[in-house]
Amino acid sequence: MTVKSIPVKSAPKSLMWDGDELVSAVGGGRRWDRDGVEHTASFTWSFPFDAGTASASGHYSAVYQERGTKAVLVGDGRTVRELNRSYYHAPDYDYPLALGALGDGREVVVHCPDEYNVLQIEDAASGERLTAGGREPEDVFHSRLSLSPDGRYLLSVGWVWQPFGMALVYDTALALSDPGTLDGEGLLQISAVMTAEVTAGCWLDADRLVLATGAEEWDEEETAGLPPRHVGVWSVSEGRWLHRSPVADADPGVLLLPRGDQVISFPGHPRLLDPVTGRIVAEWPEVAVPVKPTCFGYRRVPTPVAALHPDGSRLAVATAESIALITLP
Repeated sequence: MTVKSIPVKSAPKSLMWDGDELVSAVGGGRRWDRDGVEHTASFTWSFPFDAGTASASGHYSAVYQERGTKAVLVGDGRTVRELNRSYYHAPDYDYPLALGALGDGREVVVHCPDEYNVLQIEDAASGERLTAGGREPEDVFHSRLSLSPDGRYLLSVGWVWQPFGMALVYDTALALSDPGTLDGEGLLQISAVMTAEVTAGCWLDADRLVLATGAEEWDEEETAGLPPRHVGVWSVSEGRWLHRSPVADADPGVLLLPRGDQVISFPGHPRLLDPVTGRIVAEWPEVAVPVKPTCFGYRRVPTPVAALHPDGSRLAVATAESIALITLP
């Protein structure tokens, strides 16, 4: 396990892999080649975007204000269109936005363009709204959206008034024919997860979902859910926990990156976890990142900026003075 430090002129606010090179979309296309040499951005945004995401295919990316209302969708190097979300409590929680592909291969944008509690799926290329129709949404602030690898399911790690973090899962195929199914509890029974506050989640594969909880407890007498400071593996098809295990020392934070059957969390520094046992496989305390416990809060803490290489061999993490390039075990 090695950590290589790549010097930067300023800390990147987003990272993605393009082959063996790293690119920052928020930085206007700043690029670091395989030798760690930084190449000047082709342009600069005339708006203070501070976060970014990309589709698995790499055809689409987006830059946005994490605690603002503005975003821009970029496709194959050109601006496709502007995106927006509701102003309502926008400064208090992370922008809900996911890019990916549905089962038929169609690239989509998932976000909340009109109301904080109404999810919409739109065709990335045309902007066509695929989930137009009557809605009766619950009072849920959607955030930290992610599509399963096959595009069948959508995860929202958001919050409700307490405030308290929670996770919801929806069937995108069903939502295309009945948009109202994007409202309400979805496929993940709240009673199964609401023992403690859910702060992070990611997809291991098309069926298995990893959720992590912080220290806040919802119901100390409930035994079906995921207890505080635990990591769990949930099967959507079976509708049950496959594994639930405590994690050591610290709250997991808001960011989980899947790596095969493992996950990477960022409780102040990167940790490689086995979600079946909760065991720390490896960690890098010398690579400091912001400590961000939840997706909401009056004090804005930026989400750690990290990108896992598609082959799972390397992790790039932005720090205050460099990009740490970690060779994973």
